[in-house]
Amino acid sequence: MTLHSTIDRVTDRIRERSAASRAAYLSKIAKAAEDGPRRAHLSCGNQAHAYAAMPNKQDFVATRKPNLGIVTAYNDMLSAHQPYEHYPELIRTAAAAVGATAQVAGGVPAMCDGVTQGRAGMELSLFSRDVIALAAGVALSHDTFDASLYLGICDKIVPGLVIAAGTFGHLPSVFLPSGPMTSGLPNDEKAKVRQQYATGEVGREALMAAETASYHGPGTCTFYGTANTNQMLMEFMGLHLPGSSFVNPGTPLRQALTDTAVARAAAITRLGNDYLPVGRILDERAFVNGLVGLMATGGSTNLVIHMPAMARAAGIQIDLQDFHDISEAVPLMARVYPNGIADVNHFQAAGGLGFMIRELLKAGLLHEDVETIMGKASPTIRASRA
Repeated sequence: MTLHSTIDRVTDRIRERSAASRAAYLSKIAKAAEDGPRRAHLSCGNQAHAYAAMPNKQDFVATRKPNLGIVTAYNDMLSAHQPYEHYPELIRTAAAAVGATAQVAGGVPAMCDGVTQGRAGMELSLFSRDVIALAAGVALSHDTFDASLYLGICDKIVPGLVIAAGTFGHLPSVFLPSGPMTSGLPNDEKAKVRQQYATGEVGREALMAAETASYHGPGTCTFYGTANTNQMLMEFMGLHLPGSSFVNPGTPLRQALTDTAVARAAAITRLGNDYLPVGRILDERAFVNGLVGLMATGGSTNLVIHMPAMARAAGIQIDLQDFHDISEAVPLMARVYPNGIADVNHFQAAGGLGFMIRELLKAGLLHEDVETIMGKASPTIRASRA
């Protein structure tokens, strides 16, 4: 299918606008990668510090065994991030199964706008994105890792982590979602109780019961806000394992996807034959595909703030005109609450992102000639979403 003229034009405009900054960025990450695995250049004392607490230290010292760095936004106050509590152990087991090792490189803060809205804490929300990027940068500053795994979902967390991934663009990077909570009280029923409370028909007890029946378990909130928009974006841009964004926590499929993503991260390090630094994935076509996904799904308007910042970290410059022009060309293909009454589990059951990507490709609205974490053997978005 021929690429839609607007998508082609916007991509060319971004490429031209970003020519100098992108060239400087690619030069920077190439220089960072040219010496091979950076931990091979650590002194014995450096390495002894890095691996002192780890069992089987010889596994970590052996430079032919990939070491994966985990950057985690775990806390158990965010339902979306609560499943990440046990991910480091799961990742270490999955890494060992493919001849790799893994360490938690560091943690980053993660706040919930759903809790802080209307409170003083909300004043910190946007600032937290840059704190997250800095904290992730600190985590990766030790030259100890051959690839990075990012555990984060919600509003400012994914943008901050992408900024960090772009900054350390010589490292392969894989984002691991934990998935949405199962569906609770339907959105139209929850909205009805809120209206009844506002008019005095029911009391606070009934309102609290409705809210807790809606937000009721581990996983991302099921409405299509910024958190789930972030997950869509990571899949459209090729940083998630295909099909992994909206699979519920605690299921066999969720476990299998996590194991496979860890194996993929180990396979694309500088130590193998399929080296794929994230800076190469994050080009102008990837960001245009992300913009298309944003428009097609009716995603969060907060991404108007975050996407230009994420792009800048990879030497790409996008602006509001790019958003406008792509929105004119791309149809709205889903009505997920608050754009409709369905939630993300209904969206997933109806075909989810795989169906949507297929249809957008048929219409020439996505770049097919992109690289994703699926690697060189399957470089196109079509192949990686099969």
